[in-house]
Amino acid sequence: MYSDEIRNYAISKEDVEECFPFDEDTLVFKVNGKIFMLMSLTPSPPQINLKCDPEKAILLREEYPEGVFPGYHMSKKHWNTVWVGKVPGRRVKEWIDDSYALVRRKRH
Repeated sequence: MYSDEIRNYAISKEDVEECFPFDEDTLVFKVNGKIFMLMSLTPSPPQINLKCDPEKAILLREEYPEGVFPGYHMSKKHWNTVWVGKVPGRRVKEWIDDSYALVRRKRH
């Protein structure tokens, strides 16, 4: 998957906003004003941070040790960094869906 595929997939979801609150290299995706995904635009293939259930986060790191890591600059318990080229694209989409659903459920 490429950055534009990931971006298009993320913004196709209901009520998603995108912005650059940190720098011009980190694209942030929010739902209900809360971050569910961050994407670094510099590396190719891209790296993304996704919110994840803590137990599932550990399992994914074990299942994909070359492509899933504790969240870079994020809570290591609740976030994973995914090296998109190291895992199947269908899995990336599933994890984006999971992250979006986790954040969307938490309306405040």
